[in-house]
Amino acid sequence: MKQKTEVLIIGGGVVGTAIARELSKYRLDVILVEKEADVCTGTSKANTALLHAGFNADVNTLKGKLNVRGNELYHQLEKELDVPIKWIGALVVAKKESDMDKLEELLENGQQNGVPDLEIIERKELFELEPNLNPDSIAALYAPTAGIVNPFELTVAFAENAVENGVEVLLESEVLDIEEQDDYKLVRTAQGDIEAELVINAAGLYSDKLANMVGSDDFEITPRKGEYYLYDKKLDIDVNHTIFPVPTEVSKGIVITPTDEANLLIGPNVEEVEDKSDLANTREGLDKVMRGAQETISDLGMNGVIKEFSGLRAAIKETEDFLIEASEKVRGFINVVGIQSPGLASAPAIAEMVVEIVKDEYGQLELDTDFNSDHQGIPRFRHMSHQERAKLVEQNEDYGEIICRCESVTKGEIIDAIRGPIGARTVNAVKRRVRPGAGRCQGGFCEPKVVDILAEELGIEQTEVKLEGKDSQLLIEPAKESLQKGVIDSE
Repeated sequence: MKQKTEVLIIGGGVVGTAIARELSKYRLDVILVEKEADVCTGTSKANTALLHAGFNADVNTLKGKLNVRGNELYHQLEKELDVPIKWIGALVVAKKESDMDKLEELLENGQQNGVPDLEIIERKELFELEPNLNPDSIAALYAPTAGIVNPFELTVAFAENAVENGVEVLLESEVLDIEEQDDYKLVRTAQGDIEAELVINAAGLYSDKLANMVGSDDFEITPRKGEYYLYDKKLDIDVNHTIFPVPTEVSKGIVITPTDEANLLIGPNVEEVEDKSDLANTREGLDKVMRGAQETISDLGMNGVIKEFSGLRAAIKETEDFLIEASEKVRGFINVVGIQSPGLASAPAIAEMVVEIVKDEYGQLELDTDFNSDHQGIPRFRHMSHQERAKLVEQNEDYGEIICRCESVTKGEIIDAIRGPIGARTVNAVKRRVRPGAGRCQGGFCEPKVVDILAEELGIEQTEVKLEGKDSQLLIEPAKESLQKGVIDSE
């Protein structure tokens, strides 16, 4: 099957989906392709989930220019997309007098970037904000505009609102090759060919591979792995802000931050790797994360840890900056690459910038007067009052059946996730949307039930239900059939 479109976006991370949503404001045919079985399966799903204030990136870089604008845009987006953001603020904590020069440098840089309300606070005020800091902490840069967000909900919301406004999203559609034709690109995918007048390369770790397909070899992506510990919500140590140590030349250091669901997250370390699929945790890396976190809050340890994970960042070593531009070598090919931190915070501003590039490449765009900016998320049962829950159950009895005890996730939420504009088709896709399996037992209780619901809703056998994507089936065959077969074989 061959399709035609005016704009093809390659990559279903937070940047690709933000671009799709921004382009859906115009009268354009737009398709987004993603090689995995869901959006938000790469860098966007495994990060620190911070909306940085913007004091760290150099004022002369795209990071510096786009971070603050992106942070600002999220105040409207959280209302439009129904994605909660907690504007908890950030602290960069100094522990010795020699750190104070760096705080002053960050303060000046942040002010040049336009970050509002930055200030350096002294020890007394610092410990009023964060009583559990190590006693040798002496001061901090305070950035009240920093926030935390659920990157899964955010990416899905960008994508689903784009779909609601006419964008087509094709999953499990890995790009195999791109051929230049007279006035379009022929993009060969695992699901068929697409003729596109403009191609936007937002493929993250694999964006250099995509660019090489059209003869654009201006950059190389270096994967950088970062490892994390996630704590149970019932951890006795309270942390109220995102806390950074004073950064070094190569790293922001080990961050300690609450998550949007009141867990505690620490990490990441930084390690360059060769394999773009290397998500293995290492003892050395995790130990470095723990030691770094304990330098800021010494009471942290392994008690309360419920998960270890790692993520990969797509870095361009030569510049350490984003690269967002129309290719000079290949007409109709736009690179949006090297989007490492603060990529999550910058995503909506990146999308704005890409639209301007599309206008330059394609001509003036006509606004779609039917664009609907509002997206309704799935009801969050765990955050409702008793009265709200009762009303919801009265409307839909599936919301009265708890599937995940740790996170109070109902059958109704899971069904809504499967039936959404970009419906969940795997166990992890359900988890990203509504959190079954994200709590203390990490799916030990609820995962079999999620498999049952997926099988029923998708009209497939339980043995066909996948954890994430290709070849990730959880079950081999029904247990009863296996037992019966064993009895027959023994006879």
